[in-house]
Amino acid sequence: MSGTATPRLAAAVSNAGGLGMIGIGRQQFDVIEGYLDEVDALTTGPVGCSCIAHFVRPEVVELVASRMPLIEFFYEWPDRARVPDNVICGWQVGSVDEAKAAVDAGCRYVIVQGNEAGGHVRGHLPLREVLPAVRAALDVPVVAAGGIADVAAVRDAVAMGADAVRVGTRFVATRESDAHPAYVDALVAATDDDSVLTETFGLDWPGAPHRVLRSAIDAATSFPDEVVGETVLPRGGSTAVHRFSVSTPTRDTTGNIAAMALYAGHSVGKVRRVMSAAEVVAELSGAFSTEG
Repeated sequence: MSGTATPRLAAAVSNAGGLGMIGIGRQQFDVIEGYLDEVDALTTGPVGCSCIAHFVRPEVVELVASRMPLIEFFYEWPDRARVPDNVICGWQVGSVDEAKAAVDAGCRYVIVQGNEAGGHVRGHLPLREVLPAVRAALDVPVVAAGGIADVAAVRDAVAMGADAVRVGTRFVATRESDAHPAYVDALVAATDDDSVLTETFGLDWPGAPHRVLRSAIDAATSFPDEVVGETVLPRGGSTAVHRFSVSTPTRDTTGNIAAMALYAGHSVGKVRRVMSAAEVVAELSGAFSTEG
């Protein structure tokens, strides 16, 4: 959720009793430093950073590890050289072998991602297959991810051995999210069948499967120009958003939003309205209630 999982959203989740995560992709050092300062001003609760290992710079990892209690990596084979020893470190994986490699690399937990997940997808199996297999193979805490957007899905994940759950798409459609309003509207209008696994938006990250709304594929494919819009950069200035770019539209993006990468998990049909992050946390926490 790099671009939409910003400090405001992460802090709101943590203030509500969850673990908020900032998404980090290719942002520069000073941008991330500003993110961390913003988190400190918004919450005293724990907030972590989820880094796309394929892109994140070593100096950014060092900065995050010096100021946050938790850091995790995604989309690269686990590497001991990447794992800081001064924070809790996790790795998002798509298979048993990758999960074992993460623990061998020094990670203290793993996030098991089913292919129902929105955004970039590491594995090939649905959560119901990969989660129990990883749980049986490892003794470290296991977080379930992919297609989790309601109480029933949380309970199913816990029943399969998850110690916690990772939720993405539901939080994109919150008031604190930095996702473009048109993107959020598309999520609210979508059904589960509107989520498609593809490699369409791979202009600047080829060969990396991702799950988006089918309508985004159709709009981008039929768009006549190579530039679909423009977005404001965190440090000022702006940059063009090219057709089939990996970039997802934020509030600072203009242009043909419908033709951009509208990431959405297979659970998108559970996104029925825009809510606050606190409301989403409270709803999903109901999975652990002893009542009902």
